Amino acid sequence: MINRQSVLAKYFPPIWLRFLIIILLILGIFFRFAYLDRKLYSHDEAYTSLRISGYTKTEFVQKVFNGRVVAARHIQKYQQPNSEKGLIDTINSLAVEDAQHPPLYYVIVRLWMQVFGNSVATTRSLSAIISLLAFPGIYWLCLELFESSITAWIGVALLSISPFYVLYAQEAREFGLWMVTILLASAALLRAIRLGSKQLWGVYALTVTLSIYTFLFSGFLAIAYGIYVFTIERFRFTKSVKAYLIATSVGFLAFVPWILTVIHSLSEIESTTTTAQSRQSVSVLVSGWISNISYLFCDFWRYEPFFPDLNLPVLRWGRFLIPLILILVVYSFLFLYLQEGKRVWLFIFILSGLPALAIMLSDLIIGGKLSLRPRYVIPCYVGIQLSVAYLLATQIISSKLIARIFWQLVIIVVISSGVISCAVSSQAETWWNKGSHFNPIIVRIINQANHPLLISSNYSFNIGDLMSLINMLDDKVQMQLVIEPTIPNIPDSFSDVFLYNPSRIFRYELEKKYKLVDVFQYSRLWRLEHKNS
Repeated sequence: MINRQSVLAKYFPPIWLRFLIIILLILGIFFRFAYLDRKLYSHDEAYTSLRISGYTKTEFVQKVFNGRVVAARHIQKYQQPNSEKGLIDTINSLAVEDAQHPPLYYVIVRLWMQVFGNSVATTRSLSAIISLLAFPGIYWLCLELFESSITAWIGVALLSISPFYVLYAQEAREFGLWMVTILLASAALLRAIRLGSKQLWGVYALTVTLSIYTFLFSGFLAIAYGIYVFTIERFRFTKSVKAYLIATSVGFLAFVPWILTVIHSLSEIESTTTTAQSRQSVSVLVSGWISNISYLFCDFWRYEPFFPDLNLPVLRWGRFLIPLILILVVYSFLFLYLQEGKRVWLFIFILSGLPALAIMLSDLIIGGKLSLRPRYVIPCYVGIQLSVAYLLATQIISSKLIARIFWQLVIIVVISSGVISCAVSSQAETWWNKGSHFNPIIVRIINQANHPLLISSNYSFNIGDLMSLINMLDDKVQMQLVIEPTIPNIPDSFSDVFLYNPSRIFRYELEKKYKLVDVFQYSRLWRLEHKNS
């Protein structure tokens, strides 16, 4: 064990591997910034923009869903910084309606947009830039954990072309920032334990504070760190344990104002997260967990719904990689346990296990599907990639020729799968991580009309979906939005009148006067025609 670690510590990546890593870094950066304005601005991203504007959802509905005809472009003021609302309003919008999302990311994005503009590409570019900090972050974490530069470089390579991390690096959401804070907090903790200086424990306290103010589930992460520190200190009240308790307490004390906000908003949080509370069968959960793990390394076989005219059977065969990826992940944890000391494997096991288990057990016992949303278990995926990076780094320099060749082939397959996945998804208008998959098609239908009017209501998830549509609609498109059960007074001056995702009652009332022609096969868009026409 000690000999292996000393070999890894002294072993620097060979020239071919260094060249490969540089290429992968360049590709990873390219994929993070490529076509930022091409992909669908999703339902969730639209809510990010609403919070940035400083308006609440209630205010947005009151001001826009009033039955008046208005240009789609005029509604965009509710998705960008404006003179009517300030930074405090952004924080207040979250506190009142979305307290499960702490304000750090939203404050940073608002300031960014005030300086650089309001376009979709500008908004997303901040996430892409933040995601680049994950490269030095995982390199530092690997050095602290394994004391091995080759493992650190393999970790950087895997992260750079991981489809999962690339997708969230291109979203106007807080999960790219959360990933960075997880890496920095983990590395800062390990270094503080190793060197024991007050300054390093202060850095750890800062990173924990930033992490919690980025996403609430960082609380699970802080608990996981505590279990690790207490265990490696053999449950004795040592200097490291005291320092951990003080630093973590500082982080949580800094978060108290938002904790009070969350407690005050528990009923609102429950109502806004109802879609994640529906009970799923065990088989559905397990199948989803396995698929989500595979997305860390490849997801190109998911192309069919997003490229319906593309017939490439070879991409569909990628599904057969799922069990192989699962075997690789399980074996990497077993290998890590057998080859490394407790200080190393315990950290990765706890990082991967505790935050994820908290969510998975909640879904199994209470009911829900939070664990099926991979963005909520990012600490688990960080641990998985650390484990796989260690396995690959160790085996590609094996003294046994057959083993070395085999694992070099494995790393080529893993890297190739990641690059292909990123290349395929970069050309798609939407991907598996986004909702409202049909919105790009719906937008094209509406934009093709000469002088269109789009009618809709506050039914179901329409508010977020309509905000998503607005970013893609042409300036000529007019909108008429109402609060159900109000029926709009529709003008006759438009070439085409479209109806988006109405409730049954809303449709029934409109059908008394109009003929509804289904213009989209999934029954989310209709064209209204007079019955006497």
